Amino acid sequence: MEANLDRLWPGGPLYRQFEGVFPLSSDTAWLGDFVRLGRTETVCDLGCGGGALSLQLLGRKPALKVCALDILPQAAEAARANAALNGFEMDVRCGDLRDWRSFFAPGAFDLAVSNPPYWKRSGGVAGGSRGLARQESCTPEELCRAAAGLLRIRGKFCLIYPPERLDELICAMAAAGLAPKRLRLVHRDAACAPCAALLEGVKGGGQGLSILPPLLTGEERKA
Repeated sequence: MEANLDRLWPGGPLYRQFEGVFPLSSDTAWLGDFVRLGRTETVCDLGCGGGALSLQLLGRKPALKVCALDILPQAAEAARANAALNGFEMDVRCGDLRDWRSFFAPGAFDLAVSNPPYWKRSGGVAGGSRGLARQESCTPEELCRAAAGLLRIRGKFCLIYPPERLDELICAMAAAGLAPKRLRLVHRDAACAPCAALLEGVKGGGQGLSILPPLLTGEERKA
């Protein structure tokens, strides 16, 4: 298999890494596994990158109607190419999710997903292009408002975010009319603090947040 071509899991969808698109990470796999598809028919992937998360969901349920949006032209092109590589139909748009009304109809989706850049912008960029790709292009409030606008009543929004910003995310969800319903923290091992938070909100949902058992990845700590 080519050096820049991988399978998302053994026998699963193929994924090609394109230059200028943030590389595939564990975040995508964790979020894809966290998402419950059930009777879901329509999905919107906000900030889709190269399309790995959408491919993961389509690999689980090929009948899904998936639309995706990314602000970077090279990412949108990569997502289209990866969908075609696997024979999946995917409607990929290039644009700013804050302008979501220009691309999709309100209330058109059962599920919205996002693995967004989540470092707050600063004067400098740490880590070169990788650091730039991790800097947020919209606030949690803007992201949640977009997801809420795209979802039907009782539709779900699933995303991954830093644990230290979980308070911001929960407040942003509530302000947008999304009730936080499921939370799972990701730990590299039981002795270390969480490295990621997986959260599901429901549009028009009631009170009650389920805290799931932690996900222990077994990955080595990075220096």
